[in-house]
Amino acid sequence: MAIAAMPRGGADARPVPIPHPTGSAAPPTGPDARFASSDTPATGSGAVPTTARARLIGSLTRSQQITAGVIVAAALLLAAVGLYLSFEHVATFAHERLRFRTLDKARLFTVGVDVGILVLIALDLLMAWLRRPIGWVRYPVWLLTGVTVVLNAASAAPLTGPWTGMDYIAGFAHGVVPVLFIVVVEVGKTSVDRIVRPAADQAAARVPLHRWFLAPFPTFALWRRMRLWAVPTYAEAVRRDQDLRVYRVMLERRYGRGWRRKAPADVRLPLTMAPYGLTIDEALALPRQAEEREAALREAKEAAQAAAEARAADRAAQAQIARLRTAGKVQAAQHEVEASTQQAAITARAELVATERAAEVEAKALAAAAAAEAEARRAAAVKKAADDRAAAAEQERHAAELEADAAEQRQRAAVVQEREAAAALRRAQAEEAAKTALENTAAAEARAAEHRLRAAELERRAVELEDEARLSQRERAVRKLARLVLEHAGDVEALPLETVTDLFSVSKSTASDYRREAAELIRTGYRPEGI
Repeated sequence: MAIAAMPRGGADARPVPIPHPTGSAAPPTGPDARFASSDTPATGSGAVPTTARARLIGSLTRSQQITAGVIVAAALLLAAVGLYLSFEHVATFAHERLRFRTLDKARLFTVGVDVGILVLIALDLLMAWLRRPIGWVRYPVWLLTGVTVVLNAASAAPLTGPWTGMDYIAGFAHGVVPVLFIVVVEVGKTSVDRIVRPAADQAAARVPLHRWFLAPFPTFALWRRMRLWAVPTYAEAVRRDQDLRVYRVMLERRYGRGWRRKAPADVRLPLTMAPYGLTIDEALALPRQAEEREAALREAKEAAQAAAEARAADRAAQAQIARLRTAGKVQAAQHEVEASTQQAAITARAELVATERAAEVEAKALAAAAAAEAEARRAAAVKKAADDRAAAAEQERHAAELEADAAEQRQRAAVVQEREAAAALRRAQAEEAAKTALENTAAAEARAAEHRLRAAELERRAVELEDEARLSQRERAVRKLARLVLEHAGDVEALPLETVTDLFSVSKSTASDYRREAAELIRTGYRPEGI
């Protein structure tokens, strides 16, 4: 859910989204997208494009170009005159009064000072032309120029006696040319700076001086945020401050006077993070980013736990298979030993009976019976050994089944790994989608900046036409209201009176008259140029 405030008039007017407690506000779309904030990106290299410079020079008329050339020639002539006069006066004064032993050394001193001033001035102008101005260079220039002024004025001082009025006039006359030269240089530097940089770029990174006098404490807070959190321009800082103020008003409108207590923490997050340099959109995106990070960590933890369980099950199955194989081998060996022992005992007993009763026929029968019994028992032992081998084979089969179960567990682990890979792919796709969304947002911001620039130009042309027509303040207000309605392609009757009263700071009755007169003006065919 988003609540949008009516624009207050100006290129930077735009709605401020108020998120629903259960989620953050989506970026503005449709007609509201053109109000998205953006700063015009600066040229990457910092140099003035050749086409812009040529367009600027080409915009001058022939007369203006001739005038500019004459001014430059006159400035160079003034510099030559100033250097000549300064050289003569200072060289003589340095030789006679500053204890330079020879006139040549005094002239070298004068040349050094003058050349130093010229080099620093040329460097200052060059760096200003390259849009890389060095602010502190002008201070050595002023210092050396001040030294030249003092030396020129001192050269006119009387050798003996008190100063008279004419002495002061002479000192002023000796120092006025260097002062005039440095003023011309400062004007030239400012002109160069305005040629290579638009006025908006020059004032973009500094707070206007009048704001410090009109609102010192809020201005200090705004300046502090710009320096601490690298807000690029003053306009961007003002836009953020306006957004926060509108955001507070919208919160109070939605939750009432106790909005600080009633509004959810996520909704109050932009106000909490504003001192740390975050915009409203960035602050509202923090909960969603935190949830995405937690979800990613949770998925990774679940995948790692599943893989660990699969590895533990595989190890347990291998251990159980080894135990079953060992138990089967031991049991088979025990059965074989018991069968061999019983067969040896039966054979010995039969031989003993056959020896004792060799003479008797019954002994033969007994021996035959014992032999038959021994054969039966041996057959039983052989059968038992076969049964034991069958049991061992059954155990082997059971071990094979456990091996198959282990293979299935390994297959499940492979499936888990595939799911991990799929999750990583989804995260990569989500990051790519986020990157695309950022690019789309940047394009929308660029379009919004172009729209604001066009709106500001239309407003400027309308104000110029109103100035030429010498309209009254009421007529200007009515036309401004009509332009606002025409620009947003809306119905003037649908415009709330509260918005008009807030826009022009008038009563509701006057606002109603403004709205009626604006509707009549639109019906009579009022269409500003460009709308």
